[in-house]
Amino acid sequence: MNRIDRISAMLIHLQSRKIVKAQDIADRFNISLRTVYRDIRTLEEAGVPLVGEAGLGYSIMDGYRLPPVMFTTEEATAFLTAEKLVEKLTDTDTRNSYRSAMFKIRSVLRSTEKDYLENIESHIEVMDSRYLPKDKNESSHLQMILKSISGKQVLRMQYFSNHTQENTERDVEPVGIFYSGLNWYMVAWCRLRGDYRHFRADRISKVNSSGQSFDKHHPSLKTFLKQVSAEKELHTVVMQIDKSIMKHLGDQKYYNGFISQRELKDTYEMTFLTSSLEGFARWYMMFGDMAEIKSPASLKTRIREIAGVIAEQ
Repeated sequence: MNRIDRISAMLIHLQSRKIVKAQDIADRFNISLRTVYRDIRTLEEAGVPLVGEAGLGYSIMDGYRLPPVMFTTEEATAFLTAEKLVEKLTDTDTRNSYRSAMFKIRSVLRSTEKDYLENIESHIEVMDSRYLPKDKNESSHLQMILKSISGKQVLRMQYFSNHTQENTERDVEPVGIFYSGLNWYMVAWCRLRGDYRHFRADRISKVNSSGQSFDKHHPSLKTFLKQVSAEKELHTVVMQIDKSIMKHLGDQKYYNGFISQRELKDTYEMTFLTSSLEGFARWYMMFGDMAEIKSPASLKTRIREIAGVIAEQ
């Protein structure tokens, strides 16, 4: 990227946030802090009203805006690709909001980019998973949750707990949302339990603002997820499987922690990271006559135990 393009991109970056740290700019454009300071001076000399706060970063004075930004073909295509994902992986409110935003993005594109998107749109698709109900994300309440996070508002919700098979009403202080294992989850401080919990969004039957705000300082979502990951013991499983059965594993291999494979003569050696050796053992038995567990030994032992029980029945 030449210097003129970088400075233009830097100005857009500064407009995208209230305060931007010099180190963040340096990391994004892979430049030194000295270069950042020089480029900031260039923007100031060009008349951009920048405010620098020691130890915080840079901000642009309220009221200053660039004219509508022109997107490249690659950027416009990225927006279109994201739209396809949003349509399949989010709820109705989020889809509608993104669709509205896409109309605004398309409105500032040049004719050539508009034509390009119209031509390429039918060539990008995200397929439905046969394992998921069709209306899975219709009422995930994502926008309501995000608004309450931003406004520090306590949510009152009705939630079905799969563990206890009970419907409960809870007041929660939301921390964040994340997508994992084909589901959206909300992380929140649960006032009913007095602890942090994560809730599957599609099990929230009803949610509203309680009208209360909260002042409690919660850890960031990234901190929470890192802690959960550290507490969750993962087991490495190495399995050798006949090539002829590979096509029948389908998406199930991903649900069981597949991370890599290497091709041998007549087999594949596959490596998994799983949090449940018990669950892996029972999945393995579906095709175990054409596969072999190489490690760990405890998994092989458990498979023999299950097979022995079946043989006795």
